[in-house]
Amino acid sequence: MQKSAGSTEAVRIYADGACKGNPGPGGWGVVLQMDGNEKELFGGETLTTNNRMELTAVIRALEALKGPQHVEVYTDSQYVQKGISEWLPQWKRRGWRTADRKPVKNADLWRELERLASVHRVKWHWVRGHAGHEENERADALANRGVESLR
Repeated sequence: MQKSAGSTEAVRIYADGACKGNPGPGGWGVVLQMDGNEKELFGGETLTTNNRMELTAVIRALEALKGPQHVEVYTDSQYVQKGISEWLPQWKRRGWRTADRKPVKNADLWRELERLASVHRVKWHWVRGHAGHEENERADALANRGVESLR
């Protein structure tokens, strides 16, 4: 998604992941909005976890952007929101280890998310899942569509 000339509006990303079994078949879904335009993305993986799908949704959304942008990311995953906003700097300082010295799970995706986010000015927002937030519900439906696409 690319901004129109002179646009100052942020790209809004609503991202969600789903998994049927954990691990199991999973899906991710994204609603991108900017300047009155929308784009929906979704996909699935045969053997994954919910947290991997939550991360993948945001990664795929950021990959869809053309050039540096002001971005507002909305996720119902505290794992994603707190991970990128609070935990990631500490993991890096500890050599990608948690506070109890265990390897960080999904470090491959965290590294990719950090790389992609560094291109943009990103604000991270947590929204309560399954609470009637329209765009979050749409992202959830797309994530489930990603799971269904595997069948």
